[in-house]
Amino acid sequence: MAEQPLSLTPSISSNASKAFSLLTVVGVLLISLNLRSPITGLGPLLDVIREQLHLSSMQAGMLTTLPLLAFAFFSPIAAILGRKRGLEQSLMLALVLILMGIIIRSLGSASWLFIGTAIIGAGIAIANVLLPSLLKRDFPTKVTTITAVYVLMMGVGSTLSASFAIPVMNMASELSITFIPNWAFSLAGIVAFPVIAILFWLPQLKKHSAPTAEMAEVDNHSYLWRSASAWHITIFLALNSLLMYIFVSWLPVILIDYGYSHQEAGFIHGMLQLATAMPALILIPLMAKIHDKRALTVSMSLLAFIGIAGLIAQPSLAIVWVLFFGVGVGGGFILALALISLRTQSAHQAAALSGMAQCCGYLLAASGPIAIGALHESVGNWLLPLSICAAISVLWSFFAFLATKQSPILPPVQSKK
Repeated sequence: MAEQPLSLTPSISSNASKAFSLLTVVGVLLISLNLRSPITGLGPLLDVIREQLHLSSMQAGMLTTLPLLAFAFFSPIAAILGRKRGLEQSLMLALVLILMGIIIRSLGSASWLFIGTAIIGAGIAIANVLLPSLLKRDFPTKVTTITAVYVLMMGVGSTLSASFAIPVMNMASELSITFIPNWAFSLAGIVAFPVIAILFWLPQLKKHSAPTAEMAEVDNHSYLWRSASAWHITIFLALNSLLMYIFVSWLPVILIDYGYSHQEAGFIHGMLQLATAMPALILIPLMAKIHDKRALTVSMSLLAFIGIAGLIAQPSLAIVWVLFFGVGVGGGFILALALISLRTQSAHQAAALSGMAQCCGYLLAASGPIAIGALHESVGNWLLPLSICAAISVLWSFFAFLATKQSPILPPVQSKK
């Protein structure tokens, strides 16, 4: 049966239950505002931070790689946490960690900056893993649609954070704020995001303050690591993340080497962030109507391939190719998160698969920018690195097809029946 069009409340007779379901959706959307904004807001300030704190290039690079490593490390832990403490309490913990991390990294020193960034990464990892599980449990007929909406909100948070980073820093200088550095004041500017999300999530703790009996009884779903279908989804998400973070890290340098000014490169890089959120507007109406999502999923990887190939062949039209690429990887990310819920049978299985996929995905994503940077330095141009990225997008399309099988992932005992 095709997914039903989005209605913000499930079919529940009680008005109180309907209102609570609406509050749950609002809470999910507010949580999603925090899943990229603390990371993307750092990029525009990186040169200033590096200069004021006297960081080396490697140390500055670690600030962008550290969250990905935290995602990889804490993703499997998040599934265990959700099973032991319940989804609502675990998501509240994620928001508290993000809030603590934002405050700590804004204290003004290099040590606090790294510690706070790692704590933020831990909080984001927990929320990234458990949100698909929550949607699987509470909105099983609207998973892909609500996923598309919350990924759109991630893009909104990301755009706001990146866009206001420099203006807020300049405002701190104009107001002669000296108790913390101007860049730290800017990083603290998004503290309202987790605070508001925490306030809206508090009612969830009252209704689901403890894990259910089912949660307490399930195993750790270790069989997923031996499941071909689970690995198809994991590799699909991993290749998507790999391509995304390679371009997030290196696109400005690529464009400057192709003759663009720093300002032009920065603008096109901003367009990449915007393009990754655009697919949500397209996929929200589409995914509710399309039952077999194989063609839709493969088309995302092909869009990414067109973007990379176009950048190689005609770099003067970089803005066009970046939009193709951004829509492809952004749409792929939405579909990967949706598949985690659609291909699993319970919220607990979804959490375990989400932890597995994101652990492997972000480990690969963290290594990608380093490997591509080293390759570029070795060969002295971007032709070979970009050609490898194009080949990865072709491989991604193969796993896109495999990952979108319509059959659920079954435990070994069930699969033999």
